[in-house]
Amino acid sequence: METYGLEKLGIINAKAIYRNLTPAQLTEHALRRGEGSLSLTGALVVKTGKYTGRSANDKFIVDTPAVHDDIAWGKVNRPIEKEKFDAIRAKVIAYLQGKEVFIFDGFAGADPKYTKAFRIVNELASQNLFIHQLLRRPTAEQLADFHEDFTIIAAPGFKCIPEIDGTRSEAAILVDYEAHEVVIAGTQYAGEIKKSVFSVMNYVLPKMGVFPMHCSANIGKDGDSAVFFGLSGTGKTTLSADPNRMLIGDDEHGWADDSVFNFEGGCYAKCINLSPEGEPEIYNAIKFGALVENVVMDPETREFDFDDDSLAVNSRVGYPVEYIPNAELSGMSPSVPKTVIFLTADAYGVLPPISKLNRNQAMYYFVSGFTSKVAGTEIGITEPVPTFSTCFGEPFLPLDPSVYAGMLAEKVEKSGANVYLVNTGWNGTGKRMKLKYTRAMVTAALTGEIEKSEFVTDPTFGVQVPTSIEGVPSELLIPENTWEDKEAYRASCKKLANSFVENFKKYTKMSDEVVAAGPKA
Repeated sequence: METYGLEKLGIINAKAIYRNLTPAQLTEHALRRGEGSLSLTGALVVKTGKYTGRSANDKFIVDTPAVHDDIAWGKVNRPIEKEKFDAIRAKVIAYLQGKEVFIFDGFAGADPKYTKAFRIVNELASQNLFIHQLLRRPTAEQLADFHEDFTIIAAPGFKCIPEIDGTRSEAAILVDYEAHEVVIAGTQYAGEIKKSVFSVMNYVLPKMGVFPMHCSANIGKDGDSAVFFGLSGTGKTTLSADPNRMLIGDDEHGWADDSVFNFEGGCYAKCINLSPEGEPEIYNAIKFGALVENVVMDPETREFDFDDDSLAVNSRVGYPVEYIPNAELSGMSPSVPKTVIFLTADAYGVLPPISKLNRNQAMYYFVSGFTSKVAGTEIGITEPVPTFSTCFGEPFLPLDPSVYAGMLAEKVEKSGANVYLVNTGWNGTGKRMKLKYTRAMVTAALTGEIEKSEFVTDPTFGVQVPTSIEGVPSELLIPENTWEDKEAYRASCKKLANSFVENFKKYTKMSDEVVAAGPKA
């Protein structure tokens, strides 16, 4: 039996080893093994059990002298001793002996100058299908001469014992940057594999002069590229899917000196409340070759109920980018971004729907990574909950935020890009900004038309706000104009500004100029 070099990991007695099977073959294996079933559209449908999302508290980084000073240790980047990692790894390897093992050898990073080769070793055929579709797939020639830079071993059937293994639960995501290995145990949620690749790229690319970004990216007909940062629910996927522009990717990118490039070869989209009217591209991508996680499906008709969240609110589908019309299949832009957009959904109703940021403000709002959530089920602005995720991707950033913020400033300055903060959330009327207005504002930013407008300075947030944009009612551009109760408006401004100021205190390596660029509480 061909081992494909698995003995290097210690797996020397596998029942069978499969490498880089086609989606059809992997789907057949998954069905044979009882891992899932087929939908009416031919997608493979699985349930991931108790873990239906990332288990942030179960992620650890191996603390070795070689990487210790690089890592921003804290509640996100938790250390684990090398000895404990080695012990868990040995148990996982022993667990895989005698089992079928599925290998995917592929790449992260569309720009060949910065590509990293990943070997993914899976216990499950369905997870191997997922990562086959999510990463960049090798040619036959590349596969014949493949040498991995990093290895990820995913064994959801192996359960850790916290009292013995030093973990927090039965699940563990263990990253050893020095050994170039990741071990994932106890969780079947496929996103852990995807985000482990992202975490590795966020560690290695800054050392190569590339700014890694948790963002979507697209490219215009004239070759002009743009990047969109934003947390869940802010419109990152929706707004970057522009009929007049080609999609480079929806989630993970690198900004090099002469390109923007996708890390991935696929997409991992949320399915809750999915409809053909609202998001036709994602809806139509759920077909043979796609992996669907935790979506309720009628066992007889095999039809989906995307509104049913009884299995998970975070239901997902993974599919190759080729399933999306208007996708740039090279995964690259021949130019660096000319437009950078930070998306937020402000439920306080006080951030301008679009504003322009200077260099220090760009660093401030990038590091803050703000959006807000509304408590309860009623959409409104009465009880907003501020949410901050450092650099719009805190769980995946091993280095200090100042490293990524400095790279943003450097790349923006060098490219001459304009940076805008776009609020897709609410205003003083208690209603969320209409998508058609947000699209008009984003289009104005992408085309440069917004620069023809007169700008005024927001008194609380210090950002530059345009007073007119074609297709957008002017009264909506200045938040205060949408509030009948001006005292309530000022109180909400103060409340949100204070949240920013308090959150930013934890960033101890940011310059005084950047700190001063924040809101005035």
